[in-house]
Order: sequence, then structure tokens, then C-alpha cells
Amino acid sequence: MTFRSESVTDFRKLFDQYKERIRGANGCAHLTLLQQEDEPWVFFTYSKWENEKFLDEYRYSSTFAEVWPQVKVMFAAPAEAWTVNEIIEL
Repeated sequence: MTFRSESVTDFRKLFDQYKERIRGANGCAHLTLLQQEDEPWVFFTYSKWENEKFLDEYRYSSTFAEVWPQVKVMFAAPAEAWTVNEIIEL
């Protein structure tokens, strides 16, 4: 997610406010927030879900409905999301 530079602090506060609810969502096994070192207005969330069904439940949850509109207005560029398969974990 690429944010307007003036929104970085607001995004961090918002994430801190909701991180436990997101991580506590049914089927969420892991949640990490990453910040790009050279471009501190770029963030990634990395989450692991037990399966796609649980991720879809979160996407239609009241938590997502509260968070997403607040985050979306802070973007400097459209957000991207990927679903990936883990091949190797060491």
C-alpha cells in the first residue's frame, strides 16, 4: 500500500487500533505489518489464513467494513493484493 506521506502516522495509528481485531479474525493465523525502508510511505501487510473461506469472511466482516474506508482515503496509489502459496518456509 502506498500512502500519501502526510498519512503515514495516521495509518500507523489506525493499524495499531485494529491489529488485534484483524489478527483475532476467525482463521487468521498470522499478521505482520512491513514498511519499506527506502520509501517509508509504502507498507505491506502479510497475513496467513487457514484457507480462502476465512479470508473471504474477513473481507465481508464488520472489522473490514470499518477499517477499509478509513485506509482507502489515505492512499497515494491504488492498493494491490496478492494471494500466494507458500512453497518453502525455513
